[in-house]
Amino acid sequence: MGHYMLAQRLFIGRSSKVKIGHVSIVARDTDRLAAFYAEVFGCTDLRPRRTLSGARISRGNGVPGSEIYAAWLGLPSGDGPFLEILQYKSLHESPAPQANQPGLGHISFEVDDIRATLNAVLQAGGAAIGEITNMGSPEAPVLCVYVRDLEGNVLELEQV
Repeated sequence: MGHYMLAQRLFIGRSSKVKIGHVSIVARDTDRLAAFYAEVFGCTDLRPRRTLSGARISRGNGVPGSEIYAAWLGLPSGDGPFLEILQYKSLHESPAPQANQPGLGHISFEVDDIRATLNAVLQAGGAAIGEITNMGSPEAPVLCVYVRDLEGNVLELEQV
C-alpha cells in the first residue's frame, strides 16, 4: 500500500483540517531575538509579550516548573504560520544545530531580494553558513542560502 493510501486510511474519522499553525524557537533572550526578526524580516508583534507559568503550562509542555517569557511575531505578508519565540527561565543548553543534524532542520523564508536579506542577517548579528546558490535553472532560478540567526538557529533564505 502506498504512503498516500495509508495516510488516507489513518485519517478516516479524524479532522481533515491540518495546517502549520506556528514555528517556535526557544531563545536565550526573547526581546533580542524578536528584534532580529523584526529588523531582518519585518516581523511585528501579534499580541503583547507576556510570561506564561503555572501547572497548566508545565502539564502541556512536560517541563516541571515552567516559566516562559513569550513573543508572537507575524510576518509582513500576514499569511501562513506565525513565529513564536520562547525564553524559558531554566534552559537546557545544547550546541548550535547543524544543517544535516537529525530533527527539525531549519526555517525557510521566501524573500524578494536574497542578497539584501543576507546582508541584513549579517548586519543584525547573524552569520552565513553557505553561499547564495541557484538551485533552479538558468531559465527559472531559485536562489538559496543557509544562514544562522543571532542565536545560532539555521534559516534558509529563498528567492524564486
